[in-house]
Amino acid sequence: MADRVTPMIGEHSDDVAELVAQYAQLPAGAPVRLAKPTSNLFRFRAPSETPGLDVGRFTKVFDVDAEAGTAQVQGMATYEQIVDALLPTGHIPKVVPQLKTITLGGAVAGLGIESTSYRNGLPHESVREMEVLTGDGSVVVARRDNEHAELFRGFPNSYGTLGYALRLEIELESVKPFVKLRHVPFATAEECAEAIARVCADGEFDGEPVDFVDGTVFTPSEHYLTLGSYVDSAPFTSDYTGTRIYYRSLQQRRTDYLSIRDYLWRWDTDWFWCSRAIGVQHPLVRRFWPAQYKRSDVYRRIVAWDRKHSVTDRLAVLQGKGLNEPVIQDVEIPVERLPEFLEFFHRDIGISPIWLCPVRLSDTRGWPLYPMDAETLYVNVGFWATVPLRPGEAPGRHNRAIERKVTELDGHKSLYSNSYFEEDEFWRLYNRPAYQRLKDTYDPKGRLPGLYEKCVRER
Repeated sequence: MADRVTPMIGEHSDDVAELVAQYAQLPAGAPVRLAKPTSNLFRFRAPSETPGLDVGRFTKVFDVDAEAGTAQVQGMATYEQIVDALLPTGHIPKVVPQLKTITLGGAVAGLGIESTSYRNGLPHESVREMEVLTGDGSVVVARRDNEHAELFRGFPNSYGTLGYALRLEIELESVKPFVKLRHVPFATAEECAEAIARVCADGEFDGEPVDFVDGTVFTPSEHYLTLGSYVDSAPFTSDYTGTRIYYRSLQQRRTDYLSIRDYLWRWDTDWFWCSRAIGVQHPLVRRFWPAQYKRSDVYRRIVAWDRKHSVTDRLAVLQGKGLNEPVIQDVEIPVERLPEFLEFFHRDIGISPIWLCPVRLSDTRGWPLYPMDAETLYVNVGFWATVPLRPGEAPGRHNRAIERKVTELDGHKSLYSNSYFEEDEFWRLYNRPAYQRLKDTYDPKGRLPGLYEKCVRER
């Protein structure tokens, strides 16, 4: 294994200089957007008439220091690119979000999560420093302990409204070649929540260490926790990139083994379970669907095309059916209130399966724009589907009900998809004073959209 990847500092500096020049040439008052080939946001906006910032070259992973356990990564590098660069050194980022084309900068400016989050927190918590192109066109280096510390702490959950991360120094985790999985069933949400709390507190289950924790809810009486452990060798390994479907294996077997690479991307092949909406899980379709197109970014482009042209809605009208409301959200719920949320969700929303992923902040100071309690173990609850609307119901009814319930339970909602908060309510939840100080400092002329305007009004 290589201990070091050759630095590319000079090349990165050239990339930065070119991007700053591009930014300076954008017309005053024109919306600023990034020109990049992929997105994992589910806020579909009208195309901009002005050119976007070309960030296509900001995808490098360099200065990997295996001994120190750190790497320098450009902000538009996808986690697929990062993992490909780091695995030969025996490392991965401390948190690797589950979809290949999520970028490091996107996971830090938004919120990423995965099955190491119960012990490593969120992706931005393993960032040591970040180089940011701010709204006023400056490039600053922000760390926990320098003059830009407030930006460092306020950048997470800012969604590109304060600036863009160009380079980040991240902490790494050593890995083993394989992951042993145990799929543990629970009949009730109460039993599942109690097990989550116990495993995350102890770091073990039935005497075996646990390195990864996530879960899947199929019905009110069928819950599974998947507990992963690093191992040096495996008696067999499964492959879920072909005809077999990973999430179905949770119901079919109690023990499984995956290579570390296949474990990291176990959800990407079928976009968790959302590929079924596109027909990719049908046996005949799956047999002939090219392997290179069994990817979350391919499915997301199909959904974006459908949203743009309203094909599904038009077909529903022609068939005499009502419209459907997209309900695509991730929310954090305190673990002790998880059963209450799931009861509401089964009764009033009815989407299944549901993803569970425990998370506890690793930095006790917290993060101002997404104010989770550092002493609380939360469970990320993810659900991604559509819900039928009754005649006369406007889109947003179900999402709004979820927003209210999450707030009632002292939870938090991620902002990567549609939101329906009233403005005063939004700012009570996402810390307007802290955000406004940062906006006034780093984007005083308002070149970038505001957080409410971008995440709720979709501007």
